[in-house]
Amino acid sequence: MNAAAQSSSTRAAIAGARSVVVKIGSAAITDLNDGLDVERLDRLADALEHRMASGSDVIVVSSGAIGAGLAPLGLRRRPSDLATKQAAAIVGQLALTHAWGTSFGRYGRVVGQVLLTAHDISRRSHHANAQRALDRLRSLGAVAVVNENDAVATNEIRFGDNDRLAALVAHLAGAEALVLLSDIDGLYDGDPRKATDEHPVRFIAEVDGPEDLDGVIAGSGGALGTGGMASKLAAAKLAADGGIPVLLAAAADAETALRDASVGTAFAPRPDRMSARRFWVRHAAETHGRLVLDDGAVDAVRRRRSLLAAGVSDVYGGFSAGDVVELVDQRGALCARGVAGYGAEDVVVMMGRRTDALPAELRGPVVHADDLALL
Repeated sequence: MNAAAQSSSTRAAIAGARSVVVKIGSAAITDLNDGLDVERLDRLADALEHRMASGSDVIVVSSGAIGAGLAPLGLRRRPSDLATKQAAAIVGQLALTHAWGTSFGRYGRVVGQVLLTAHDISRRSHHANAQRALDRLRSLGAVAVVNENDAVATNEIRFGDNDRLAALVAHLAGAEALVLLSDIDGLYDGDPRKATDEHPVRFIAEVDGPEDLDGVIAGSGGALGTGGMASKLAAAKLAADGGIPVLLAAAADAETALRDASVGTAFAPRPDRMSARRFWVRHAAETHGRLVLDDGAVDAVRRRRSLLAAGVSDVYGGFSAGDVVELVDQRGALCARGVAGYGAEDVVVMMGRRTDALPAELRGPVVHADDLALL
């Protein structure tokens, strides 16, 4: 259904990006019977090498560890329990990394494995360490292959899928484009596998704003992965919100997708790229508490003004200064996230009081405007 090549400023930006994060879905390189498909992985490495040879830095976010571990362990389907998933990941991660290393070795390139958990992204110090590690790998000429650390991640601290991880890594690394490659050739307003003459589906080539997603129904993942269209759409929106253009395309079209971005669905970025700190606060940070604001404070926050103590009417959670907290209105609706300037005990003392009525050491903003991220 996606026969015609597409052209747009978004596609031009992706094609010309000097740094790209490319996410490879499980279904693109594994199957239930034989595990890793080295031939398909090699073709993807060829396409990635061509992009790098043209002058772009590339970070690979590769799913497939669990899928690669199924066949060696004699498992016929993706497990549903955490312990078996972790066992499959432990076996499969070794095979996956070796396969990428061998494939890129044909071009004299060194591969570096980077395993992350949601905790590594949510804590600011870990986030900064991951950023430095990726930057240093690139400066040394190595190809970073990133995956979620399935062997230690629990259901409570998972990214949920590597699509979201790829979007977060793209922003963390300062990438200029994100390319999501899987067994899906782009975005449709329904499931193309269920299309009929009576109930056709429409291919969506360009997403320039929320209105282009009206009526889109996105499904969950398949037998080998946790993603599916719902997670790819969420990841594309997340990255685009951070100012990064996104291309969603089939892994079979990787060469074209990475050469001129003329296939798949292109997601336009917001005009102004969000700062790395504000993006982290909004999308990646773990929250540790909640502040309830009066109507005047909600209005001020929405106009990107600092949150002062007088506008806080209630405090929940045991957060410390520097932790990220949620800001909600009187009805409990979330309006922003922000970095707390004081710990919970201090804010309890401060709340509802004018600044000039507070001790000198408590007269700063509860959340500074520079540390606010609207939702």
